[in-house]
Amino acid sequence: MFQSKGIKSLSVEDRPREKLIDKGRSSLTNTELLAIIIGAGNAHASAIDLSNQLLQMANYNLNELAQFTIQDYLKIKGIGQVKAIALVAAFEIGRRKIDSAVLQKPIVSNSREAYNQLAGLMSDLKHEQFWVLYLNRAGKLLSKVKISEGGTAGTVVDPKLVFSQAINLLASTLILAHNHPSGNNRPSDADIAITKKIKEGAVLLDLFVADHIIICNQGFYSFADEGML
Repeated sequence: MFQSKGIKSLSVEDRPREKLIDKGRSSLTNTELLAIIIGAGNAHASAIDLSNQLLQMANYNLNELAQFTIQDYLKIKGIGQVKAIALVAAFEIGRRKIDSAVLQKPIVSNSREAYNQLAGLMSDLKHEQFWVLYLNRAGKLLSKVKISEGGTAGTVVDPKLVFSQAINLLASTLILAHNHPSGNNRPSDADIAITKKIKEGAVLLDLFVADHIIICNQGFYSFADEGML
């Protein structure tokens, strides 16, 4: 039976931890970074071997790997619950890092800036969420609020919740956003209908709907950029 030689069989400069110390984090491959999180393998597979298996299962795409649940990680022989939890936690820290990169409440003036505000929260989800960015008259971000959460195929949005938040924040401009777990960023008929409904209601409250963006792990679709508003 095949038996892994293990990381200790590598030269010192090629071991992931030592390599990170000596050459810096940017010198490590994705496999080596994952191996550090995994920590140790077993008699039949080193941490490097397990990392390669994970990447293969995710088509060597970190975005796909970030969507794995604990149960997904457990499918790899040699990855138990402790290692699976560590991997989920590591990717969650990465998501939160993206979200907290901008703490100064910037001005959001286009679809790309709106996407950047929410991509870290939504792009890797396996279920739909609906968020709203609330801006003042100068376009400064006042708050980003999750309005609803649903399943893989959709989420119910109550316009009253959208507007009540706007009133409480004294917002002037709204940017709507939701994700498509399928990876298809094109709007559905339901997406178009709720956008129209919220836009029409906003007029009565002297609010302006600047955009509605659809986020997926391949990028985003902007209603404003596509002339859909």
